[in-house]
Amino acid sequence: MDNAFNTPAQVLDANMKAGEAKAKLPILKCILLGIMAGAFIAFGGASSNAAVHNIANQGLSKTLAGCIFPVGLMMIVFVGGELFTGDCLMIAGVADKKFSALSMIKTLVIVFFSNMVGAVLIAALVYFSGLLDYTDGALGAFTIKVAYGKATITPFKAICSGILCNILVCMAVLMATAAKDIAGKVWAIFFPICAFVIGGWEHCVANMFYIPAGIMAGMNDTYVAKAEELYGITADQIAANLNIGGFVSNLIPVTIGNILGGMVFVALPLYAIHRSKIVNKTK
Repeated sequence: MDNAFNTPAQVLDANMKAGEAKAKLPILKCILLGIMAGAFIAFGGASSNAAVHNIANQGLSKTLAGCIFPVGLMMIVFVGGELFTGDCLMIAGVADKKFSALSMIKTLVIVFFSNMVGAVLIAALVYFSGLLDYTDGALGAFTIKVAYGKATITPFKAICSGILCNILVCMAVLMATAAKDIAGKVWAIFFPICAFVIGGWEHCVANMFYIPAGIMAGMNDTYVAKAEELYGITADQIAANLNIGGFVSNLIPVTIGNILGGMVFVALPLYAIHRSKIVNKTK
């Protein structure tokens, strides 16, 4: 009788084969899949912000956001997309010599910037759609607050937070591979992603939506005034931190943390544990 789910060794094998296919993707297809994934993650961020922006209880707010945000990864898994954080699992294929480190790096770089294009595009559409006008501009103020918190996090905290985040994101990807039906994949994605959102940990692709959305919101006087009223964040603080410099200062350490979390804390240990069980292993 077949198992109800794939074993860890089977999951690792499937992941390495998927990584090999990713390394061979034509550049244009890789770019398009990356843009799609960035947009899907941004939809999760925009929707969760809209749902929780007026909830004062932090635990309840984070839990509700955690229930909504996973839709982004679900769309990627079911429809297609290349997500930088999940693609950090490609390191197992490099360790197994299925493809070169250079091809992995090339794929990751293309996917990273393609994810950014997709996420920033959705941030702009959200801003110009008027969504941030919710609750007399309170959603715009909340968008500023979220972005401000990310732009002012210290590099060490950002790295640690990035590690924690991508351990869970990569586990969601692997658990979805373990599941054999859609319902199983939905729940496999839901719980790890929900946990990372509740933990408030940093995801570089999500931040490609959150911070640009906050920068745009910071250009609106109504949202800025509301942010000072609700959160005590002044116009000067917003101007000083919600800019390209603040975006980059968050993205660099968070990306480093995400890489470490996915590669060092998930992919390589799993490869070391299960490589001997993989059938037809590439020499």
